[in-house]
Amino acid sequence: MKKHNFSAGPSILPQEVILKSSQAVLDFNNEGLSILEISHRSKGFIDVMEQARALVLELMGLEGKGYKALFLQGGASTQFLMVAMNLLEKRAGYLNTGAWSAKAIKEAKKLDDIYEVASSKEANFNYIPKAYDIPSDYDYFHCTSNNTIFGTQMKSFPKSDIPMVCDMSSDIFSRQLDFSQFGLIYAGAQKNMGPAGTTLVVVREDILGKVSRNIPSIMDYKVHIDNGSMYNTPPVFSVYTSMLTLEWLKNLGGLKAIEEMNELKAQVMYSEIDLNPLFKGFAAKEDRSLMNATFTLENENLKETFETMLKEAGISGVNGHRSVGGYRASMYNALPIESVKALVEVMSELESKA
Repeated sequence: MKKHNFSAGPSILPQEVILKSSQAVLDFNNEGLSILEISHRSKGFIDVMEQARALVLELMGLEGKGYKALFLQGGASTQFLMVAMNLLEKRAGYLNTGAWSAKAIKEAKKLDDIYEVASSKEANFNYIPKAYDIPSDYDYFHCTSNNTIFGTQMKSFPKSDIPMVCDMSSDIFSRQLDFSQFGLIYAGAQKNMGPAGTTLVVVREDILGKVSRNIPSIMDYKVHIDNGSMYNTPPVFSVYTSMLTLEWLKNLGGLKAIEEMNELKAQVMYSEIDLNPLFKGFAAKEDRSLMNATFTLENENLKETFETMLKEAGISGVNGHRSVGGYRASMYNALPIESVKALVEVMSELESKA
């Protein structure tokens, strides 16, 4: 039996994507070669890369709007520095909403002056700050749309004349947004888009080329754009599987369809957290993430019983991060609502036993 996979990442993939990618491991496009061993310069893979990049812009509604999609390596952690290298000339503003935004701030500070426009650190990041100013003379504003560890999500984004950069690693392609409000978006693939190994960057070209520093070629977005994401050998399998996932999403009905599914899953999950006296939600209700529901068990004496029940029900990956404790149900795009219902059933059964 396949387990109910609530892992925070690497996370669940659509079953049809797993089947197609596993077939390609044996034989890619009937070429007699595995996807793991084909040349990244072959026509077969060049077509994959071009299709993946085109699907990104299509799903985001950014076709013909001056944006380029890149598939790079190094994870979102490399982007913490790469963003600053390409965009930071004098000063930038950062919204601190959790562990990953804090790391982005730390890396950017190595290059120049960073101003923390607001932070929810004093409440262990259980909410998203709302009232803050973004100076108009800054080079850019950086935010993290969804905080995997703490289970919070930005429901709206500030208006500003300066470029807005967003780390969407844990909620990319999960909901409809006006993506043209962002100058640059980056996201690790391993939560909503594919396996670990590649990172998506979507950048509006007109914000590049404005810093005075000499950027190393491997860290320069313009170099990667000019080389079609092939300046160095790309992570072939990760890009291929991401392309399959994007095709799956398009065939499903795009972001409108997946958002409706994600909202339903979250509604089922949070209803149980709020109605069951044995559990308590961690994040402020107005900032709850559609992707990561964080909650604690009110009676620690029931911990062993609850976790035994979870194991017996085939539920995997719900242990919370050490920063929060308790539990975390990550409900990424490919997680079926049946898995959420299975978790809720165990929580309800625990209440009846208590």
